[in-house]
Amino acid sequence: MANSVYKINKGINKPIEFKGLKAQYIWWLGGGIIGLLIVFVILYIIGLNSFVCLGIVGVLGLMIFVWVFKMSNTYGEHGMKKKMARRSIPKVIKSYSRKPFIQYGTKL
Repeated sequence: MANSVYKINKGINKPIEFKGLKAQYIWWLGGGIIGLLIVFVILYIIGLNSFVCLGIVGVLGLMIFVWVFKMSNTYGEHGMKKKMARRSIPKVIKSYSRKPFIQYGTKL
C-alpha cells in the first residue's frame, strides 16, 4: 500500500464541458437533435423523398450546431442567464417624491 498511485481530479468546481460546449448548451444541443429526429419522421410520414428529408434535416442540423456553439462561446456558462436577467432591469426609475431620499433622525 505504500506504493499506491492516486490520480488527482483536476476538474473540481469546473463547469461541465463536452467538446467545447459548456453547461446548459449541452442540453440545448441534445434537444435540437431530438427535434430534428421528430422533424425527419414527420417529413417522411408525409411522403417526402427520403433524400429531401435528409437534406432538410442536414441543413437544419448544421444551423442548430452553429447557433449552439456560437451561444456557448459568446456567453459561456452563466452568460445567457445574465443576458435574460438584464432584460428585466428597468431602464429608468422615476420618483416624484423626495421621501425615499430623506433620512429621518439625522441632522445636517
